[in-house]
Amino acid sequence: MKSTRRKVVVVGTGFVGTSIAYSMINQGLINELVLIDVNRDKAEGEALDLLDGMSWGQENIKVWAGEYSECKDADIVVITAGVNQKPGQTRLELIDVNAEIMASVTKQVMASGFDGVLVIASNPVDVLTYQAWRVSGLPANRVVGTGTTLDTTRLRKEVAAKLAIDPRNIHGYIIGEHGDSEVAVWSHTTIGGQPIVELIKQKDRLTVADLAVLSERVKNAAYEIIDRKQATFYGIGMSVARIVRAILNDEQAILPVSSYLDGEYGINDLFTGVPAVVDQNGVREIIELTLTPEEKRQFDTSCHQLRAVISTIGQSKVS
Repeated sequence: MKSTRRKVVVVGTGFVGTSIAYSMINQGLINELVLIDVNRDKAEGEALDLLDGMSWGQENIKVWAGEYSECKDADIVVITAGVNQKPGQTRLELIDVNAEIMASVTKQVMASGFDGVLVIASNPVDVLTYQAWRVSGLPANRVVGTGTTLDTTRLRKEVAAKLAIDPRNIHGYIIGEHGDSEVAVWSHTTIGGQPIVELIKQKDRLTVADLAVLSERVKNAAYEIIDRKQATFYGIGMSVARIVRAILNDEQAILPVSSYLDGEYGINDLFTGVPAVVDQNGVREIIELTLTPEEKRQFDTSCHQLRAVISTIGQSKVS
């Protein structure tokens, strides 16, 4: 059954958390929104600010600053808590502090009796999604990381700009780590249904060399933004809203989220970004693309790097 209450809790009211809240409200996705932050005054201020615009919105949404106990009857808890990526810093370098924060937050969410879907939007997202799953005790399908949803929309944006085509008519995926080892799956990228590799053969507007340039732009997009404004938040805010919509509406939408691999792509016991069917229970199933040998090599390398980082967390932090 689709949710009728449509209650979402956002943990962390920094730039990312508030952008997620703002996106969900403006898209009319929810009926109730609870904001939780270690800084209670910050959460209360954000709630009041959001409420000021409610009479102009699509729905009359209840918004308030709350406590972890209020996660009990939520459909979704979105966790954004953690330290932010700084200029010149990789996402994986955030792991020591953010792994501990994720464990603490997840324990408090689960202590409420929460039995919905966890959506993880803290970096490094693949590693922290694994951490949240281990700590929560929830089935793996009900712990969903943002994965490569943002990277994928950046890919579509770059191809769209290159070819002067609406990005909504471009379909393709970034898979693997949400970070430096991510993989652009050009072999499954289409434009208006036409494979991009066929377009290269037929027209002179795009070359194989262009694909490498576009991949690098996508990979470095966050660094470019952070260098200029210290943080990224609008894009991920809208990406999380898309995931929330798929869950609340039981859409069975295919999104490149951080999902638990149990043999798919030849990988076991790891969360990473892959196309997956998202419904009211989280990830219903993983779409296993047939990768080229080079794409598979890159994906395996990405997974290996993530596994190496997970091994540094230590069992004491996931117990």
